[in-house]
Amino acid sequence: MKEAIVVGVDGSPSTVAAIEWAADDAARTGLTLHVVFAVDRSPHEIPKFPNPDLEDALSRGAARVLDEAAGTAEARQPGIAVVTERFEGRPVEVLRRAAAEAVELVVGTRGMGGFASAVVGSVSSHLAGHVPGPVVVVRHLPGPRTDEVVVGVDDSPAAEPALAYAFEQARSRRSTLRAVRAWREPVYAYTPGITYDLEEIRTAQHAVVAGVLNPWRERYPEIKVVEDVRLGHPVTALVDAAEGADLLVVGSHGRGAVASAVLGSVSRGVLHHAGCPVAVVRAAEPVKETQGHAR
Repeated sequence: MKEAIVVGVDGSPSTVAAIEWAADDAARTGLTLHVVFAVDRSPHEIPKFPNPDLEDALSRGAARVLDEAAGTAEARQPGIAVVTERFEGRPVEVLRRAAAEAVELVVGTRGMGGFASAVVGSVSSHLAGHVPGPVVVVRHLPGPRTDEVVVGVDDSPAAEPALAYAFEQARSRRSTLRAVRAWREPVYAYTPGITYDLEEIRTAQHAVVAGVLNPWRERYPEIKVVEDVRLGHPVTALVDAAEGADLLVVGSHGRGAVASAVLGSVSRGVLHHAGCPVAVVRAAEPVKETQGHAR
């Protein structure tokens, strides 16, 4: 049974926000916080000339980083259970293994090495496209709480895990959930001789959102849900809607390296432009889509 939140640390200042975010989530959920560090010797090793002093230095550095991370978490949320662990291996590989046993995986951005640098720019291909469950990327902690979680909504099966995570986050935070669906005008909307009723399309988009959300509303009657249907590019719509939000949640289809690189364009765009923490959620198994759902 998965009973821990895993946060990857690398000793860079940017991971402090990830540790604090993960500690807050552990306090809300009552889960153990598992702090992990990857000792990657590959950039330093010369097989014919092993250096025992280097090994000692790396081990001491890992211990120091883990101790500091545990101290940060316990100072942020006294009373939570914190476990630290060092793993040998490349950061992305360590992240994947750790995520397999985690409720969620939390990482920072733009570190000088280790986890963060591995994640930035490649979440879709290396993590969200392959790792089941939520991967939360924290650039910095939001300002004062707005008590709002934003989630991207479409009518594909891949949206279900993201919605499940978003509703649980809203419940644990006692927050409003803003469900955002972006739609774009038909390519030939203004071509002479071709008529599109854009208001009819807008109404249909609202109906899609309502249909997707109704079962979740029944499951979580205590959560206030705001339907937010916008005309525009999905990245722009999600980033604008999430301005000032506590968390933005998006789904991932998880259909392999090539597909996820394409489908991850929205996730990647959101990760680079959103001002709040972003959770990219992939289903436990790759989602089979119909042609009409491909995007």
